[in-house]
Amino acid sequence: MAAAMQNFNAYPSDKDVGKAAEALVTAHPCLKEPGSVSGWYGWKVSLKFKMGNYRTKLARSGCLEVCVNSGKRSRNNPDREHPHSNIKRARQAEVNYLPNFPKGENQASLEEIRLQIMHEVSKTERNLLLIEKLMQMTFALRRQEIVQENPLVKDFLERWPALQIESQVCAEFHRITNVNLRNQFFAELDRHTPQLMALYRQKAARTGKIAEALRDIFKIYDLQQLQDVHIKRTAVLRALPIYLREEDPQFFKIWNVEESSEADITDTPVALVTVVTESTTSPVHLSPASIAIVVEDDLVMSNIPRLADAFALLFGLTYAMHLDYPKKLIQTFTFIQKVLMGLDDGKPLKPCLLNLKNDLLLIE
Repeated sequence: MAAAMQNFNAYPSDKDVGKAAEALVTAHPCLKEPGSVSGWYGWKVSLKFKMGNYRTKLARSGCLEVCVNSGKRSRNNPDREHPHSNIKRARQAEVNYLPNFPKGENQASLEEIRLQIMHEVSKTERNLLLIEKLMQMTFALRRQEIVQENPLVKDFLERWPALQIESQVCAEFHRITNVNLRNQFFAELDRHTPQLMALYRQKAARTGKIAEALRDIFKIYDLQQLQDVHIKRTAVLRALPIYLREEDPQFFKIWNVEESSEADITDTPVALVTVVTESTTSPVHLSPASIAIVVEDDLVMSNIPRLADAFALLFGLTYAMHLDYPKKLIQTFTFIQKVLMGLDDGKPLKPCLLNLKNDLLLIE
């Protein structure tokens, strides 16, 4: 059971262990506990201890996913780190957090494949199928670099330029979480869009700075001649941080290409830059020329057609490059992670997010 559970998650939550114990008793009714209300509570406690013992064995055998968290001092190892120092376990519900190298491969052989990827990406006509295959083979090498060495984003992308291709950002996110980035993001966003719009309009009818900012967005939205799905997605995502009281002007930047040849991205940890081609004072653009993604003062991706696509790709890059969420938009990205993407890390939601989630379920 411990080995089977480890194949899904090396650090299962209390809820996950409960599901495993329930599945065990369902598959083998003879194991049901007569004195327990659920019939599997004792198995749940036992499996928690079994998982801890199994992780200890894996760490001793060299499994990187648990080795990275196993720095314990002891009488025999007085120079080891404190058990709670420098913990690097999965923070955002990653499934494949730090895998070992594939069988028969080592760092030298994977480095040769990495050079092959760089050569293929530099071509005018790229073989995307070959790049996908090679990126899959070198996944473990990338995770070790990004988790253990924590390089600058610019340096990391110079070594792995394929991560600036949209399809590879989605593929890398799937390798880490086993979730399809685009399908899950857009399906859940479209499902919640009517409810979110109703909540935003309800909030906009009140008084205060938040209500005024939401009214400004809806004034622009209502003037749109064509309110298609892309316009709705843009309006919902643009209003989400405002509704959660997290508006950050440094995150949503505007670049007028007629006024300046380069975007002002100095001192910009993370940002979505809206590219416009006409002079305007509006802070919100629902139909921009394009969107660009900036990370650590560097233009990572550009020519993204819509804000929703840029949000999805930025979320994928956050996982692919092991980034923290923007400090002023933590609740917004946590909402995307837990509500839209369904990536639950076992931690309780903050009151503002819990209220929003309950409101969405209530309206449904």
